[in-house]
Amino acid sequence: MKLLFLVRHAKSSRDAPGLPDRDRPLNERGLRQAPEMGKRLAGRNVKPDVILSSPALRALTTAQLVASEIGYATQDITVDERLYAGSAESLLSVVRALDKKLGCAMVFGHNPEISAFASGLSDGNLDMTTCAIVEFRYDTKSWGDVGAIAPAKVTLDTPKS
Repeated sequence: MKLLFLVRHAKSSRDAPGLPDRDRPLNERGLRQAPEMGKRLAGRNVKPDVILSSPALRALTTAQLVASEIGYATQDITVDERLYAGSAESLLSVVRALDKKLGCAMVFGHNPEISAFASGLSDGNLDMTTCAIVEFRYDTKSWGDVGAIAPAKVTLDTPKS
């Protein structure tokens, strides 16, 4: 069994128009919702073996806030450049390259790529609002099967759910 969690970063601020996109921080709502979503995951006893995040401040901050709530050491978050301004295909290649020893992975990224990736994996239209989390359960031993086989179960959770 492989568990894949895809997380769109929490709501970010656009208060500083001259700020580079990668450096945009979370706004107040984002700073509230990310820990709330982490608490929901903790309540379900979600324990990822690895957390991967885009290097953009808003995604990394979301990953750190969620990680803190689920008992994952924030210094162990892996920052992966391919998760920023990539494509759904690049996200898939990141997931497929995961070590088969890992049972649960959590990936923090951005729209439109994260929604396109999630929709492609689910054969549906998953519109991931800010701080949305979609869980995919796969009956497989290899991350290489992700995208090639249908997930056994797909669960979407949003801050407004």
